Amino acid sequence: MSRAIWDVVVDLTHAWDDERLTSPQAASILVAAGVERYHTDFARGERTFYMPDGTSEQVAMPSPPQTAQAFSAKDIQSAGRAIQRHEIRYRPFCVRVAEAGCAGFHVFIAGGRTIYYGRNGDQHVEYFPGLGGSSSTTTPRKRNGTHG
Repeated sequence: MSRAIWDVVVDLTHAWDDERLTSPQAASILVAAGVERYHTDFARGERTFYMPDGTSEQVAMPSPPQTAQAFSAKDIQSAGRAIQRHEIRYRPFCVRVAEAGCAGFHVFIAGGRTIYYGRNGDQHVEYFPGLGGSSSTTTPRKRNGTHG
């Protein structure tokens, strides 16, 4: 990752945390910088940005939210809809998904989807409007260890 792209990523994360950007604005900046995907990890308190050439950089999150034990795909989906409708910004979005049991999420920009995961392996997939469809899927972790 070049120094110029690193500066863009750091500036972007500060703008997210200060609630100066909407999600579409942030996505546009990441696309323009050539970022392929990013990962937000609440347990480690960091975001990792990945370039198509395989390079990556980590940026610390100030005060990452605590993740609830119980995973609620419905509440994660609700938070996703709220940020898409510009009802909340990125920081309150992170708090809401963490309260819904999300331990972190992977955003695949070109793939048009976000995969949210819980502390016990639960998963929920959301598709960006207009990029990868409009449906969502959930893979709950069942007690016997299988997925449904």
